[in-house]
Amino acid sequence: MRARLFAPLLALGLVACASAPPPAITSGSAPELRGTGDLGVVIERAAGRVQVVEHSHDSRLGTVEGLGDLSHAHVAFSRDGRYAYVFGRDGGLTKVDLLTRRIDRRIVQAGNSIGGSVSQDGRLVVAQNYEPGGIKAFDADTLALLADVPAEYAPGKFSRVVGLADVSGQRFVYALFDADEIRITDFSNPRQPVTTRFPAGRQPYDGLVTPDGRYFIAGLFGEDGLSLLDLWQPQTGVRRILAGYGKGEEKLPVFKMPHLRGWAMAGGQAWLPAIGRHEVLVADTRSWAESARIPVKGQPVFVMARPDGRQVWVNFAFPDNEWVQVIDTLEKRVVHTFSPGKAVLHMEFTPRGEAVWLSSRDSNRISVVDTASFALRRELPADAPSGIFFTARGQRIGF
Repeated sequence: MRARLFAPLLALGLVACASAPPPAITSGSAPELRGTGDLGVVIERAAGRVQVVEHSHDSRLGTVEGLGDLSHAHVAFSRDGRYAYVFGRDGGLTKVDLLTRRIDRRIVQAGNSIGGSVSQDGRLVVAQNYEPGGIKAFDADTLALLADVPAEYAPGKFSRVVGLADVSGQRFVYALFDADEIRITDFSNPRQPVTTRFPAGRQPYDGLVTPDGRYFIAGLFGEDGLSLLDLWQPQTGVRRILAGYGKGEEKLPVFKMPHLRGWAMAGGQAWLPAIGRHEVLVADTRSWAESARIPVKGQPVFVMARPDGRQVWVNFAFPDNEWVQVIDTLEKRVVHTFSPGKAVLHMEFTPRGEAVWLSSRDSNRISVVDTASFALRRELPADAPSGIFFTARGQRIGF
């Protein structure tokens, strides 16, 4: 009898335990339970530090120190959005846990590095290096070195690597500034990578992959024009596009190299910064022929499309680097000009484009601007901020 009475009481107790809420997280060192989809980092370049921020409420969550030289820092993200891989100019590669706001792992993998990317399956982190010239692949979990691919283009000569981007099939595409080449390295077997080489034109200085992952475009510093490689048909080789866009006109001194990684694809058009010119170039993405030029206030650095493609935002090199201009992509003209602060170095749209974050290095602040009304939503203090990177990048090709 006692056993028959105990069984239903035990079952009732188990149901009660199953329906009880989980224990609350205390206010100690444990972080608040949350997702990662609205997280990001702001580089505080002079301090060797990053701010961890969130864009649902435009707020700062905390900081992570000890990341080395961040004067030309780049950030890529794990596919779950929890970890930021911070590439420092001193060759440091730091894996930062955004939820605990601590360094998970850190190595110094080169003498001079300017960025990197994460593989299609999220298992590899690849760094691009100036010194020694080449790329290196690391295990995304442990940062253990898996492969070293030198950018040797002649006996004993190694090129600086620029424009590294991840593409399908565990491949990475990049440009060699000193070798006038584009290369694709396949890491399907991470310990035995296979590299294919293509002539690229004079001094490719940066590169980008189109959002669908089909084309790699390298900007050329040594000549007017850009080089395009069809990644679906790489055997067709490199094609020159927008050749001679500055032909017959006086070339201006270049105060800061434009960044093609922040280019724009909008309305079937590619919007690109012109080197040493006060213009944004527009090209038809079917023919890659020039379709328009938009006069702007200075030499463009980043030319970035709002996620819906209706607007293109442009910042500039010195001496016009306090200004930002907005281009309407239907009207193909500048519709708004403003100054969010001194030395605007970077812009990052929220994933759906309702706001844009802008860093003003010399004003020591981040401005969050509404992209429909251009009203200032919030200002956040930051110590000489430069790059702004949101975790949504981890779900995109070429970032």
